[in-house]
Amino acid sequence: MTKKLLILLFFLGSLLVESQNLVWNTNVVDAIELSNEQRKPLLIYFTAGGTSDKIQNEIFKTPDFESWSSKNVILVKLDFSDTSASDSVRDQNISLRNAFGIDELPQVCYATAAVRKGKTSFNSLGKLAYKSGNVKAWISESDLLLNPE
Repeated sequence: MTKKLLILLFFLGSLLVESQNLVWNTNVVDAIELSNEQRKPLLIYFTAGGTSDKIQNEIFKTPDFESWSSKNVILVKLDFSDTSASDSVRDQNISLRNAFGIDELPQVCYATAAVRKGKTSFNSLGKLAYKSGNVKAWISESDLLLNPE
C-alpha cells in the first residue's frame, strides 16, 4: 500500500511541476522572430512587482493554459520592476506599453509583428485585463480575440 501511495504521489508531483514549464520570452526581438517562424501571435504580459498574482495563479499556472498557450501563442513577459533590464530594454518596454495603450498592470495584449527594413511594426489583436473567473473562460475570451470570425 505504501509503495502504491508513493508512486501516486510521485506521479501527481511530476504533473504539477510539468504544468509550470512555461517559457516566457523577455526579449521582444527574439519573441518576434519565434512568432514569425511559428506563425503564432504574441501574448505580451505587462506586469510589475507589487501587482496582483491572481492572473499568474488562476490562469498562467494551470495545465489548461500551458496546453493552450503552447499551441496558440508565443509568450512574452515585460516586467517593469525588473532591475536587471538594461536601459534600452526598459525604454523599449515603456514604448510598447504606450503603443498598446496599457493603462493598468497586469494586463495582456495579443499582437503580431513584422520587421521590414529594420523597422518593427506591431498589429494589436486586442487586450485582456485580468477578471476573476476561471481559466477556461479566459481562454475562450482569448480565442475570440485571436480568431474574430
